[in-house]
Amino acid sequence: MSHLPGAVADGLRVEARGVPRARQMLERARWASRSFATYDRDSVMRVVEAVTRVAEERAEHYAEWAVRETGFGVVADKVVKNRLCSRGILDAYRDHDYVSPRPDPGGLKLVELPRPAGVVLALTPSTNPVSTVYFKVILALMTRNAVVVSPHPFAKECCADAARALGEAAVAAGAPDGVVQVVEEPSVPLIEALMTDERTDVILATGGGAVVRAAYSSSNPAIGVGPGNVPVLVDATADLARSAKKLVDSKAFDNSILCTNESVLIVEESVADRFLAEMSRQGAHVLSDADRDKVRETVFPEGRFDTSLVGKDAVAIAAKAGVRVPPRTRILVAPFDLVVDEEPLAHEKLCPVLGVTRVPTARRGIRTAAAVLRIGGAGHSAVIHSKDPSTVMEYAAAVDVLRVAVNEGGSAGSAGFDTDLAPSMTIGTGFAGRSSLGENLQPKHLVNIARIAYSTDPSEVMPSFEGLNPFAAPLSTVPAYPTASNLAPVELPVRNRDVSTFRSTTTTTPSPGDATNGLRDELRRLIIEELQSIIRS
Repeated sequence: MSHLPGAVADGLRVEARGVPRARQMLERARWASRSFATYDRDSVMRVVEAVTRVAEERAEHYAEWAVRETGFGVVADKVVKNRLCSRGILDAYRDHDYVSPRPDPGGLKLVELPRPAGVVLALTPSTNPVSTVYFKVILALMTRNAVVVSPHPFAKECCADAARALGEAAVAAGAPDGVVQVVEEPSVPLIEALMTDERTDVILATGGGAVVRAAYSSSNPAIGVGPGNVPVLVDATADLARSAKKLVDSKAFDNSILCTNESVLIVEESVADRFLAEMSRQGAHVLSDADRDKVRETVFPEGRFDTSLVGKDAVAIAAKAGVRVPPRTRILVAPFDLVVDEEPLAHEKLCPVLGVTRVPTARRGIRTAAAVLRIGGAGHSAVIHSKDPSTVMEYAAAVDVLRVAVNEGGSAGSAGFDTDLAPSMTIGTGFAGRSSLGENLQPKHLVNIARIAYSTDPSEVMPSFEGLNPFAAPLSTVPAYPTASNLAPVELPVRNRDVSTFRSTTTTTPSPGDATNGLRDELRRLIIEELQSIIRS
């Protein structure tokens, strides 16, 4: 039984506002997920293609809307992220199959049968709002799951509109009604009800630590990720000009709003002056000690990060601190001496302020990077610019993270867009970061594999399963979610089983009696299931 929020009055349970809405959404999603789980791969990919096309076409529209609504980041960079999380995700996984049975994998006497999670609750952040909606919706659809999107209140309007557009595209392409839904007005009781209801099969939590902890304590399976605090080591063997450009581009990207952006630069003393000069050529402004103190106090008043500066540009931050910088300054570089918890500049900064400290040797730099991660960001990401493989290996073994980007910017590198890591907007931090996921989130994490296992006895011959598939193209009529008799029915597109286009009517006409009786039986079954579910709850 679900334990939903509410109060007790006169012996009767009075449910908090939003709880009935949560139940309605989840019941509809469960109905859609059960239908979607019967689709074959071709039908699934038609849906994913259609959704991706709409997402890609509206990438600029939603980038502008997200910046306008939240005040975070850079429109041009959000356009890039929206495209990477739509067409980029589809292209990355187009040749993967998360639907069809896989007989005899690796010569074993097994048949693997992909089984979707069911109903995915996708919590999305304000920092990367629409790109995360795109990413999670496409992953859910690619794996035949229904998804309920719960956006951050700061970005609810752009995210709700984007999710609605993707949902409409999915249904028009043949997906069941309700396969993509969105919380229009987030509230604590509503979100708690969604997270704790047994009809939620898995929660994807991307956001602050409190959101992730709530997801893990919901009693439902959850995939949450921890915060970053990315150290970047530049040793004496690095290509200084190339590394400087990569670093400044990464730190300036979307005004440092990605959790994979570099937080603390650790540079070997012998090349430090030259490297900082190269960074200045790329638009970095190295602060004097006096200006550093002003910026530190502005970004970390009383030692706490000022969240109003998230995603603000370097010039605006400098102006607020009373520091004069060139008008085209892209990032502020703040020197400091000791990587200790008491130094605010050694902590995560979701704005274009980069702490920098010098070290006498690469080995000392490795220890310093490890110290940065003890302060915060364990399990997340680190970056190194070096041509020495032994240094790279030692660094990767010493820093407590699960992805190390080499000679590449951290923002896109650790997110898998400029490296061969899985492209993702959800970065698993593993055991060190208190996450159930140690990889970049990808479609395989939303599927379980059922395995048919034959005896290993040589006398037991496993028959051929080639060509056998329990999944098929959906029926010619895509059913609407059942509604009360006093409500107008929702008309959905109808698809001929043998073609990929949609028409307003079926191309084959069954006898009226058969069609009516079949539909009545289906509605009766669905309504009974829904009533039983409500009674159980």
